[in-house]
Amino acid sequence: MLLQLPRFFTANTFVNSLMKGLVFSVKRYSVHDGPGIRVTFFMKGCPLSCAWCHNPEGISPIPETVNRNNRVGDREFPVTEEVGKFYSIDDIVEIIERERVFLNQSKGGVTFSGGEPMIQSAFLSETLKTCKDLGYHTTVDTSGYASRVGFESVLPHTDLFLFDIKHLDDTRHMEMTGVSNTLIIDNYMFLLKTRTKLNVRIPIVPGFNDDPVHVSRLINFLSLTKTEALTGINLLPYHKIGLSKYKRFHLKYRIEGTEPP
Repeated sequence: MLLQLPRFFTANTFVNSLMKGLVFSVKRYSVHDGPGIRVTFFMKGCPLSCAWCHNPEGISPIPETVNRNNRVGDREFPVTEEVGKFYSIDDIVEIIERERVFLNQSKGGVTFSGGEPMIQSAFLSETLKTCKDLGYHTTVDTSGYASRVGFESVLPHTDLFLFDIKHLDDTRHMEMTGVSNTLIIDNYMFLLKTRTKLNVRIPIVPGFNDDPVHVSRLINFLSLTKTEALTGINLLPYHKIGLSKYKRFHLKYRIEGTEPP
């Protein structure tokens, strides 16, 4: 028996209602995740475990329940917080459509960050396509640690990549992030060969990648490899904004004592 869809219920709508992605935060009026005013969706799950991560709640690829205390005056009240919610493509469209006037007037759009959005590449690709079809500028904020197939699937629907380069030394990179940088550099070189705009983002972490030797190496690497696709380089100074989250999630903060540059 064939499924009979209502006249207004298109096949694309059916797909959009079935596919779901795991998101742990939605930030409206974002101005640091691409051009203009944006809505940023932080997708849950990340293959890296950066020592300075300010979104540790985005590392696990599954929903989590966290217990914390809310203080009112001298009294504390236990609160259970659910971290991670499944959104359909239609859910995401509904959110960004509410902000369309601000996004359009500022020449902004929608950004998918994380976590690492590329580990949900099938959902991400379809969502980006839908956003592009609706006329939104699309940005993917990525660590670069993902399959080439995943990048190829999102490439046609992405206007800008925000691409992290944390350290060029593979051993040092593995010590502080838990993964090799080989795949990241390979994907960076691949994206540079496309016509898609790319901004490199470099977190500046004291004692990790801010020494003169490494900075000089970064300058040479970016200068020698750049193509027209490279449209910007952003330096992101280390901060302690996410430090309190580690206590809530019962995680050890590995660079205790490190001060912002």
